[in-house]
Amino acid sequence: MDTQNAFDERQRRHDRFNELKAFDEGKLGVKGLVDAGIKKIPRMFVRPLEDRLKYFATCTDNISVPIIDLANFGENKDQTAEIAKEIIKAAKEWGFFQVINHGISKEFLETMINRSRMFHEQDVETKKMFYSRDFQSKPVFFISNYDLYHSNAANWRNTLYVNARQNGGIVDPQELPPICRDVMLEYINHIHNLGDRILMLISLGLGIEPECLGNIAKCNKSWAIVNSYYPACPEPELTMGIDAHVDTTFVTILLQDNIGGLQVLYENKWVNIEPVTGGLIVNFGKILHMITNDIIKGASHRVIAKKVGPRQSIAFNFNGVYSSEKIHGPIKELTSEENPPIYRKFSTEELIKSFLSKSLNEVGDNLDDFKLQHHGDGL
Repeated sequence: MDTQNAFDERQRRHDRFNELKAFDEGKLGVKGLVDAGIKKIPRMFVRPLEDRLKYFATCTDNISVPIIDLANFGENKDQTAEIAKEIIKAAKEWGFFQVINHGISKEFLETMINRSRMFHEQDVETKKMFYSRDFQSKPVFFISNYDLYHSNAANWRNTLYVNARQNGGIVDPQELPPICRDVMLEYINHIHNLGDRILMLISLGLGIEPECLGNIAKCNKSWAIVNSYYPACPEPELTMGIDAHVDTTFVTILLQDNIGGLQVLYENKWVNIEPVTGGLIVNFGKILHMITNDIIKGASHRVIAKKVGPRQSIAFNFNGVYSSEKIHGPIKELTSEENPPIYRKFSTEELIKSFLSKSLNEVGDNLDDFKLQHHGDGL
């Protein structure tokens, strides 16, 4: 019996690998399956029953993430301080908020969504030219599931990545897809400006120098765009759009369309983040969580698969300088004898390698690896 079970398990793994390989070599991702007219999702996307029960049993619609208005930013010291206070409250309680009146027009955001969708819906041969699993070195690439070969179940999404993490924040415009190049270049400038303002407001709210977090993060030196496309799913109850995770970033600014599906974990309940017209979502990642010594929360979030679609979202990640030599740790002004450092020193490179070494559905918040055994040691 044991021999038979071992044989069956080897056969199951062999069959799964062949299914993954065929999917990968097709270079069309999830949209290719939908275009082929499938009525049931392939096994590689199906989550185990116990996993599904855990994921879908704890959703609530009774509350929503804070919405913060930046209309009065910079008007005077008191108004700016009040906005900073609101952001810190949201950061501590949720790790998420939505921002309105941020200075980017609703019309431009709609254009960004539409042109990004056009990349995913253009002719397949053009799109295939961007397909690659060499995501450590390529600055721009298209992929479905970075962890395809070592996840328990694949996620129902395709992604166009723009990776300016390892080359000083510079991407050659000619590397960007022609179909969305011009609007993407303009969007990059807008979001850099907004990111700088948000980090300044967080610094003010924490009572540290206004430029402190901006100087640490160096937003314009290391960033990435994660342009995700979630086709309508014939069996959304069996899979996920993207697994629950905490971003490996300082800050993420997300633009989503009006379909919804993004959820944040709040007090052990999954909460829907409903789209706000003209709004952008801001969430905090592991780096900011650790260097603020747990003051700011890096919150777990996910995207559920839906029967309606496609859903389009564009996440702009401020990652911090990608280097083994640029060392981070809890900010000195935020620690004391009564509040000693919780985390050891680390580099962004170390953190990202830790993230990529695991599948998304097993990575969790993976902060235990960076905690000090005894507060105060190693710093």
